[in-house]
Amino acid sequence: MAAKKSTSKGFDKSKLPSRYTSVGPASAPHRAFYYAMGMTDAEIAQPFVGVATTWNEAAPCNIALMRQAQAVKKGVKAAGGTPREFTTITVTDGIAMGHAGMRSSLVSREVIADSVELTMRGHSYDALVGVAGCDKSLPGMMMVMARLNVPSVFIYGGSIMPGRYKGRDLTIQDVFEAVGGHAAGKLSDQELSDIEHAACPTAGACGGQFTANTMACVSEAIGLALPGSAGAPAPYDSRDALCEQSGHAVMNLLKLNLRPRDIITRKALENAAMIVACSGGSTNGALHLPAIAHEVGIDFDLHAVAKIFKSTPYIGDLKPGGKYVAKDLYEVGGVPILMKALLDGGYLHGDCITVTGKTIAENLKSIVVPKNQDVVRTTRNPITKTGGVVGLKGNLATQGAIVKVAGMKNLVFRGPARVFDCEEDCYEAVIKKKYKDGEVLVIRYEGPRGGPGMREMLATTAALYGQGAGDKVALITDGRFSGATRGFCIGHVGPEAAVGGTIALVKNGDVITIDAVKGTLDVDLSKAELAKRRKAWKPRSHDSQSGTLWKYAQTVGDAEKGAVTHPGAKKEIRAFADI
Repeated sequence: MAAKKSTSKGFDKSKLPSRYTSVGPASAPHRAFYYAMGMTDAEIAQPFVGVATTWNEAAPCNIALMRQAQAVKKGVKAAGGTPREFTTITVTDGIAMGHAGMRSSLVSREVIADSVELTMRGHSYDALVGVAGCDKSLPGMMMVMARLNVPSVFIYGGSIMPGRYKGRDLTIQDVFEAVGGHAAGKLSDQELSDIEHAACPTAGACGGQFTANTMACVSEAIGLALPGSAGAPAPYDSRDALCEQSGHAVMNLLKLNLRPRDIITRKALENAAMIVACSGGSTNGALHLPAIAHEVGIDFDLHAVAKIFKSTPYIGDLKPGGKYVAKDLYEVGGVPILMKALLDGGYLHGDCITVTGKTIAENLKSIVVPKNQDVVRTTRNPITKTGGVVGLKGNLATQGAIVKVAGMKNLVFRGPARVFDCEEDCYEAVIKKKYKDGEVLVIRYEGPRGGPGMREMLATTAALYGQGAGDKVALITDGRFSGATRGFCIGHVGPEAAVGGTIALVKNGDVITIDAVKGTLDVDLSKAELAKRRKAWKPRSHDSQSGTLWKYAQTVGDAEKGAVTHPGAKKEIRAFADI
């Protein structure tokens, strides 16, 4: 029987994981299940390729992924593989935002990686194509590719088309900010309704350079995605062709035995950090890149990411700090244009290998940065000389913190603290305008352990901006900020309050200084006073004393290292690919 042969179209299954479920007499029960699904002997003899998507009906970010998975499968089949489609969860930040549901968001990154790992391990698949559409699903899928180390290709589901209202483009950011404007009496009920109806006209992930599009850019820059695959909006039929090409590409990687850990090197991680910085991308990049690095056993923490941010020019004029949306970037040439501008300027590491089997420089050889556009500038004429995201450190954040400065004019802020022990209390104060200009709002006990789950604070920051206070107050938290956040908002403060970090010791009226030029974050308290307060501090209990959030809180590490939940590749005995 063909199913018992160990080779098919040049692939030697005796060296692939799927030999355990498809080759030899002992695999007869497994093959019986495959026959039940209509598979032929020839299909069983081929390499098995997991086609994982985060398709669901939770939000527009993921609704188009089922269609795209079929195109991936078509490419795999044409190249001599047998695709096996499966799905995993997503938690969509736009819907989880502003309430307790956001505690599930970052946790979902780990669940996505873990569930794809278990599916791949349990069924002994030989390669992986991952299709993801919403914030945490992108890094989650890239993390598991690095963890399993089977030949893998990532493809983004694509961004949403921009909405239109009164002659301007809209994104979901505008709706969140409209809530603040409505609360301040600047928008009528009808205007708020008109904006919410107009903002999201199609399937696809949020259209600005928020977390999804930031990590989509990362997928190309790090080398896990085909060049240009991150750009086309979700509704475009061209996405199907890119998905089909990704299916072909993963089969080529199997032939070459080119694996994620051959691709995700220190230089590749630096390239990924550069693309976040140059595009004014999401601060979440400083959380996800360390987590991806952890999966390959490379030390690349928040401080290493921030160092790259500081030395990279900001050249992509994208929302929320800039003027343009993802569709605009696509129309001038997409992510390859950003990458070529960096390469031409001497920044990007061109010798990094990618899923094409070629290097970054080879992939970009024919790319020319167009001159008659202002979406992407050259590095000789940047928007600013340093990246749109900045790392901070000081006595208030000895493990570091992060702030997006893209589009900001004032990079220094000093003022008295107004302290809140959860986001809801701060949001209520903002909506009721119970704060003063010049204050630093502090939201604590929202870190990875303390939340648990490290919530994003877009509802609060957008409300501030909608009220016209975006540059009049600052906000710091041991939680996170959405990629759509703008204003002086500092996240990832570590150590977090739940473990007795300095942020837990701050009191109302303490003066805090934020300097995004020097990269510092300090509270005006002496070492003696901090020691006195630390001695009096007592840990707080959170509400999640059972279930997934409890389990997460027991295992999650510091934001500085990516908020990871397992020891990583450094402790690994053998990667799945080598079973």
